[in-house]
Amino acid sequence: MDEKTYCEKTSFPIHNFAVIGHPIAHTMSPFIHSCLFSLAGYGAASYRVMDIAPEGLESFLPRLRELSGFNITIPHKQAIIPYLDDLDEKAAFFHSVNTVKNENGRLIGFTTDGAGFTKALESAGVSLSGRIAILGAGGVSRVMAFEALETAQAPDITIAVREHSLPAAQALCKELTAVLQKQGRGGRLSVSLLDAISGDFDLLVNGTPVGMYPHVDASPVSAEVLAHCAAVFDAVYNPDETLLLRLAKQNGAKAIGGMRMLVGQAAAAQEIWYNASFRDADIDALCRDAVKEMERIFQ
Repeated sequence: MDEKTYCEKTSFPIHNFAVIGHPIAHTMSPFIHSCLFSLAGYGAASYRVMDIAPEGLESFLPRLRELSGFNITIPHKQAIIPYLDDLDEKAAFFHSVNTVKNENGRLIGFTTDGAGFTKALESAGVSLSGRIAILGAGGVSRVMAFEALETAQAPDITIAVREHSLPAAQALCKELTAVLQKQGRGGRLSVSLLDAISGDFDLLVNGTPVGMYPHVDASPVSAEVLAHCAAVFDAVYNPDETLLLRLAKQNGAKAIGGMRMLVGQAAAAQEIWYNASFRDADIDALCRDAVKEMERIFQ
C-alpha cells in the first residue's frame, strides 16, 4: 500500500483522515485538504493517501475504521457502500459515496460532489436551469444530472454519450424520469449520441474524462456544438483550461473549470467531519493556489 502523511504533527490532538482510490498517485486531495485544515485552524490533522486495489477494499476496512474520516475516489465510490453502517439521504439517492465520517466507530457515508458542482456554478454566476446538456453517464455525470433535476423547476436535460454508453445513459434517463413522476413534476429528458447533439443549450457540462491530462488535445464535442451554448462547465480539472473550455471561450460561452468543484467538494467534506466553515474568498484563493501546485507537479 502506498501511504503518505502530508500534515506536520503539532502539540494539538491528532485527527487522522485519508483519501482512498486506485490508482491515486497524482491526487490533489492532500494539498487541498491540508490548506483547508490550516484555514479552519485545524492544522494538527493528518491526511494520507491510501492506494487500495478493488480486491483489497474489504481487508483494508479495519484500518479505515481507525480514521476520523476519509474521502473516496474511483473505483470505490459505490463499492464502499455495503461496508458502511449508514448513508446520508443524498448518498443513498445517488448511490455514490465520496466522503465517510467515523461517528463513534460507525462509518457514515456522504456525497459532496453535488455540493462542489453547484458551488462552482454559483461562484461563476451560472444558473443550473434552462436547457442543459450533460456529457457522459458515469458517476460524475450522474451526480450533475440529479443536481440539475433537483434544482430546475421544469428540467430540460439531454444526456449525451458515445454509442457504447447508450445503455447507461438510457438507464440514467429512466431513473430521472421516475423521480419526476414520483414528485408529480413535468420536464423533458432525452438521450443523444455525442456526435448527434444539437440545438441551443443554456448550460453544457462535461462529466467524461475526455481532455484530461495527458490527453489534453481532445474535446468531447465540437466547436460547432459549443457555438450554441451559453455556458460550459468541465469537471476535468487537469489541465485547468481544457480544450473544451478553450473552444467554449472562443465561441463566446462562459467557461468554468473543474478545480472549483474539486475544492468545493473537499470543503463540504470538512464541514461534515468537524463542522468547518470557509469564506468564499478563501476558497477562491485556494483554487488559484491548487492550480499553481498542480502545474508545478505536472510541468
